[in-house]
Amino acid sequence: MVFNNEESLIIISQENISIDIFLQNLEKEYSKLKNDNLVVDLLGFSKLTPYNVLSFLEISKKHKKNGKSFVLVSGKVSYDDVPEEINLVPTLQEARDIVEMEEIERDLGI
Repeated sequence: MVFNNEESLIIISQENISIDIFLQNLEKEYSKLKNDNLVVDLLGFSKLTPYNVLSFLEISKKHKKNGKSFVLVSGKVSYDDVPEEINLVPTLQEARDIVEMEEIERDLGI
């Protein structure tokens, strides 16, 4: 797994493995990441389905319950095809924007 630390978030990416192995690796590393806003870059996966994105639902819920942002990035699946509990955007910049907006909301107590 590749971790890129930015100001208020960590971008997690991986190449040359299956989405299932990527998710397993993320779950193994989660204890080290649970206190950070996370952007999961799925742009490198050529075959991605709504089912693959749904597999991140539990970790997304757990992370948001901890008061942090969890955003998936993929242009292969539409956000209309997944539940609204999952933040899914097509670009890394939009993911950064979501994290920033959610940070502001948390600061304001919204």
